[in-house]
Amino acid sequence: MSEQTTNTSAPESTETPSTPSAFSLRYADNGIAWLAIDVPGESMNTLQATFADEISEILTELEGKSDVKGLVLHSAKPDNFVAGADVRMLDACKTAEDAQAIAEQGQKLFSRLEALPFHVVAAIHGPCLGGGLELALGCHSRVATDDDKTRIGLPEVQLGLLPGSGGTQRLPRLIGVAGSLDMILTGKQLRGKKAKKMGVVDDCVPHSVLLQVAEELALKSKPKRTNSWQSWAMGGNALGRTVVFDQAAKKTREKTRGNYPATEAILDTIKYGLDKGIEKGLAREAKHFGQLVMSTESAALRSLFFATTAMKKETGADAEPEKVTGVTVLGGGLMGAGIANVSATKANVPVRVKDVSNDGLLNAMNYSYKLLEKKRKRRIISKAQLQEQMARISGSTDYSGMSRTNVVIEAVFEDLELKHKMVAEVEGALGENTIFATNTSSLPIHQIAEGAARPENIVGLHYFSPVDKMPLVEVIPHAGTSEKAVATVVKLAKKQGKTPIVVADKAGFYVNRILAPYMNEAAMTLLSGETIEHIDNALLDFGFPVGPVTLLDEVGIDIGAKISPILLNELGERFRAPDVFDVMLNDGRKGRKSGKGFYQYNGKKKEVDKRVYGLLGVEPKNQLNGHELAQRCVLMMLNEAAQCLDEGVVKSARDGDIGAVFGIGFPPFLGGPFRYMDQIGTKRLVELLEQHHAKFGERFAPCPLLKAMAAEEKRFFE
Repeated sequence: MSEQTTNTSAPESTETPSTPSAFSLRYADNGIAWLAIDVPGESMNTLQATFADEISEILTELEGKSDVKGLVLHSAKPDNFVAGADVRMLDACKTAEDAQAIAEQGQKLFSRLEALPFHVVAAIHGPCLGGGLELALGCHSRVATDDDKTRIGLPEVQLGLLPGSGGTQRLPRLIGVAGSLDMILTGKQLRGKKAKKMGVVDDCVPHSVLLQVAEELALKSKPKRTNSWQSWAMGGNALGRTVVFDQAAKKTREKTRGNYPATEAILDTIKYGLDKGIEKGLAREAKHFGQLVMSTESAALRSLFFATTAMKKETGADAEPEKVTGVTVLGGGLMGAGIANVSATKANVPVRVKDVSNDGLLNAMNYSYKLLEKKRKRRIISKAQLQEQMARISGSTDYSGMSRTNVVIEAVFEDLELKHKMVAEVEGALGENTIFATNTSSLPIHQIAEGAARPENIVGLHYFSPVDKMPLVEVIPHAGTSEKAVATVVKLAKKQGKTPIVVADKAGFYVNRILAPYMNEAAMTLLSGETIEHIDNALLDFGFPVGPVTLLDEVGIDIGAKISPILLNELGERFRAPDVFDVMLNDGRKGRKSGKGFYQYNGKKKEVDKRVYGLLGVEPKNQLNGHELAQRCVLMMLNEAAQCLDEGVVKSARDGDIGAVFGIGFPPFLGGPFRYMDQIGTKRLVELLEQHHAKFGERFAPCPLLKAMAAEEKRFFE
């Protein structure tokens, strides 16, 4: 047996090892070879095209060994296996053939790994994603840890790509068509236990025994793959495959509406490979991969990936953040409950909820309990973990028990007088360094800070509903907010699992400001006779996750009515909303929360309430095609986004793209409003705005920045 006793290192070599920069190969006395991956200078292992020669040399050495009984492939990093291929190398590709060559290179190396005559086992701890899982699939067996850090998946579709190093061919042959389509088409990530249940890994063990179990498995004979009858029935035969692929294609097209070419390529590649054999399937995979790399959709999605990666390293201010020792949330309603949840369960800080009533406190506690109980039932967390996370949340109707708090997040009603009262109470009850973060969606932060004893501690922290799901938060300093306060809440937001963007303290901030004219224009088209379902479908086809009329019902027509006058007052006539809100509210139509809005709601079911047309004095008659309708609404959003950049509401086009995609679901495959404007071209964009200006009025007048850029044919991203 090997002398190996821990999970942190492989046995000492019995001969001089070859030591490439990212890979080291060692041999143990018991016939097991240990191949460790450790990309130097990086916290995460990623596969890079430059590693090809190193891997090839190692495989050549192993192919010539007659005394090796098994190989364990593992990571020398403490918390990750291989997080995927380095996406940056794709930007160097000038043609589809360049990208195809990268895929073919990976395929050949993993096929050589698979062809080794002894048992090859991947020992997986931490992220094993994309190219990392394709590497593991090239092994004969896989063992994963049950640690929460371990995530296994093929997320390439989220970058507008498909797995290019054999993933579309090996995974279906390992777990069947239905399971592999679900994983590859969605990019979902599995924990160790779920991966074992699905058959992606052969065992799931504690981290402490990972290498020991992998070593014992590697000493056994290579496994022989046998498909079960169910696997054969559900994809291992032509008839079963047709049924599964037809269902998957229908479901996928309903979601993507033809906007994501990667999903069509995935379906085609997997089916082709199963019909024609793995060699032809790999060739198809590489060709599709090359074509997708050069697509505008993938370029846009990769730009978002790079943007969010860069933002993780930014502090948002020129100051060191304070360590957050505790968070107090003012208000136990839907927003307050959501903020308390992410603070306790993701940021892992003690949370105290203050509400005027015990019912509010109970609501906040129940909100978190229900979310955690859902995770427990799905075996994502244990009962003990549920109890531990719930123990971080407590509440009271006064300011007692808040001695550890140094950040207060206010989530009360949008009433300036009430918010002034909250500021005064907090400044009186808590320490002088306590940060007061207000979750307002419409009130200027400088107005909330008026009269404060310590205005430097007041900052906006605008979350989006539902807080546990929406990834964006806007951080809004007013002129007197300290850099330290900004840096502290940016760091807290990241720990809560959010992507924060720092925006200027102007009416509507950024997200609501670009959303309002888009929503107003949708309402204008309704008043001109376009039907509710036609408006929603047109924008769904464009790529938004929900249509504007549905969104208004979801947010609440009363909320729209409250924000609209503020924007009109601060920003001028182009923000004047059509006379829809008052009519709807006078008829008791607040949206989903009141059971009726533009739609009528019965539980989860909804249908257009045709009585709305009579209320609004509209004769429903579609006159615009879907493209014209979507263009009319989106042009208003694009123009306002450019205006926001010109005024410094957002610091960069990159931040503007992230805010729109993560805050309101601007189509990710377009990269955000600024990437999309570059795609259209500023000259053409101004022409379109001027055409609409002539037809529909002053609100479509192109902003000065766009006109200046169009004159020189400039882009937002060079």
